[in-house]
Formats: sequence, C-alpha cells, structure tokens
Amino acid sequence: MNLQNISQIKNTDSGNFFLLAGPCAIEGEEMAMRIAETIVKVTDRLQIPYVFKGSFKKANRSRIDSFSGIGDEKALKILRKVSETFGVPTVTDIHTNEDADMAAQYVDILQIPAFLVRQTDLVVAAAQTGRTVNLKKGQFMSPESMKHAVQKVLDSNNENVMVTDRGTMFGYQDMIVDFRGIPTMRQFATTVLDVTHSLQQPNQVAGVTGGRPDMIETIAKAGIVTGADGIFIETHFDPANAKSDGANMLHLNYFEGLMEKLTAIRKTINQF
Repeated sequence: MNLQNISQIKNTDSGNFFLLAGPCAIEGEEMAMRIAETIVKVTDRLQIPYVFKGSFKKANRSRIDSFSGIGDEKALKILRKVSETFGVPTVTDIHTNEDADMAAQYVDILQIPAFLVRQTDLVVAAAQTGRTVNLKKGQFMSPESMKHAVQKVLDSNNENVMVTDRGTMFGYQDMIVDFRGIPTMRQFATTVLDVTHSLQQPNQVAGVTGGRPDMIETIAKAGIVTGADGIFIETHFDPANAKSDGANMLHLNYFEGLMEKLTAIRKTINQF
C-alpha cells in the first residue's frame, strides 16, 4: 500500500512510521477536536504521517448497557469536521455491509474489527467503496492467515489495504504480542501494531475491559524496533472517564514524549 494514496496524509517522505491515533469512540465534538488538535501539533513537528482515529459507534460491546455511540450520522459528521479543520485523513470501524457505504462518505479509511475480519461480505463491501481498508488481525488468528483477508481486498480490485496486529488471546483474560508476526505480515501488506488494544485484559466476568497502560511505551518501542510500518494508539485527555476502553488508553499528557522516543528509535533503525 502506498501511503500517498490516502487523501490529505502528510509527511510521507519523512522516513518516519505512520500513526493512527485518537479516542476509542467519538463522545462529542469538543473532545474529538481537542484530542485531534494536540496530536496534529505533535505529528506535524515530528513529521509523522498521521490519521485521526475514532469509532462512530461501538457495536461489539460485552454488555447491553455499555456505551455504543452518540448517533451514527452525528459521530461521522464530527469525523469529517476533524478532517476538514486539521487537514488530516480519518479512520473508523464498520460492523455491517451498510456501514461501509455510509462511513465511506465521511472518512478515508474503513477499519474491519478483529472479531469480524473473517466476514467475507463485510471485507468485500469495505473494499468495493474504494477507500483504504485496515484489517485488524483476529485475536484468534495467526499472522500467516491474514494473507487470505488481504487477498479478499485485492480480489475486490482495491490495492489500498493494511493489516493491524492487536495482540493474541493468552488464556481467557489477557493478550500477548508475538512480534514475529510483524515481519511475517509485512510480506503481504503494510503492517501496523495496535499498541493499546494489545494491552487489553478482557474481563469476561464483569463485562468491562481492563488493561495495562503502563506497558504502552514498552510495546510501542518494540513495535518500531521489529519493523512495524505504523503504530495505532488510542488516547484521551481523561481516560478514567472515557466512555469506552479507558483502561488501556494512553493519557494525552504522555503522547508527545512517547512520539519523540519512537521517532528517535525509527531514525536509528533507518540506518540499518
């Protein structure tokens, strides 16, 4: 995949990793704009190609009373406003074939959630919009098996496809990252490491996901060292009160320092 095929993406000739980052879910316009403004300032300074991430709805919740969104069209319009205001591309999750056509009118990249990446009709529907497709690796899938998901996009006449590793289930309530998967998946697609979801600790008893945000820097550094093309990070200025996945998000206060470290590591890696 050529990053330059993504509308409005900047700094593609910097030699840096690219970044998908933002809140887990769009909770409102003010919060989305606040997070985007902070990230854009940092990524512009460090010359990081940047895509704003935000889910317009959360359809894969454990409990029926969990936050699922503020309304589809309302959230998608906020994503479009972020893009127009800051001049950056956007990415959001889709969960149904109908979501693909709707979301494609507002965002630049359609993301297939890990639990749904084997759903052929959904993957094909996303590919047929012509938008870039980000395929999340299922927690239950091997890196090698993702080549088949990628091929579905290619066979739908869309070459703009990337894969994202978000960890592998370790027992029932923990995740691990097998960094051998990054060079494996890079053989057939641009590869991203989803740092924050890889640190989830799904609580299947309470139905509220936990996490290990203290390990974000460690996992992110390892991802750069092992050759990830991009990094995916969910961040929020108040993770403790975020409406979705707050337990594993990076506090926005720590974002700039982490990006500086990752950029320095990437510059070193580029010498070899």
